[in-house]
Amino acid sequence: MAVRKLNPTTPGQRHKVIGTFDTITASAPEKSLIFGINRSGGRNNDGKMTMRYIGGGSKRKYRVIDFKREKDGVPAVVKTVEYDPNRSARIALLFYADGEKRYIIAPNGLQVGQTVLSGVDAPPEIGNALPLQNIPLGTIVHNVELKPGQGAALVRSAGTFAQVTSREDKYVIIKLPSGETRMILCTCKATIGSVGNSDHALERSGKAGRSRWLGRRPRVRGVVMNPVDHPMGGGEGRASGGHPRSRKGLLAKGYKTRAPKKASSKYIIERKKK
Repeated sequence: MAVRKLNPTTPGQRHKVIGTFDTITASAPEKSLIFGINRSGGRNNDGKMTMRYIGGGSKRKYRVIDFKREKDGVPAVVKTVEYDPNRSARIALLFYADGEKRYIIAPNGLQVGQTVLSGVDAPPEIGNALPLQNIPLGTIVHNVELKPGQGAALVRSAGTFAQVTSREDKYVIIKLPSGETRMILCTCKATIGSVGNSDHALERSGKAGRSRWLGRRPRVRGVVMNPVDHPMGGGEGRASGGHPRSRKGLLAKGYKTRAPKKASSKYIIERKKK
């Protein structure tokens, strides 16, 4: 996967950097695995706007992704690698030996025609899903579960990866992309390899209209509002707004909001890096 910079034929093209889509092998999704999405435009069931800056954008179909990988011992062949409008990563269509079809997040280096496997007996190779207790130390993984059988909750964005560092009783210690080091139950599953489309971080939309296609409306800064609308609003001329804070008055820029007695704190060995 690479990126390409476009010629500045229009102001919107001047700063645009997009992916080359060279890893994608199919243009149409598998019909049995897609569903329509009803979008709210930020309105609740009364039609009242409860979330600002949401609305519009291109229609998209949801692709059902298998985050659980519970078909243990059944080999699957990678049929296609496809674009998914709902996430930054690419997705791969698997044809299982028993005839079932499923989508997974495509890891870096996954090739069409490759066979992948999940379960205790699966070898630690790219695309295979194993319990953390069966993964060798130092291995790069993604799609990590937090609870056994729950389905992958961590490390799913394009280009991300975690590393299995050590074991401690019934827990495995993992270093996450944020820099956080955390204990996770050894029976939780993870997939070998890093998430594909690693050049996603280099892409530049180039124009405001690209955000509108994604359903994101322009955000109004608090400092330009009136005092009735925001703690940073008002003042004569262009005022700085004072200490940065949210609409509700909570300090921004590093104010810790995590509950001090949160149950999961005992599993976190080292906090994330800023």
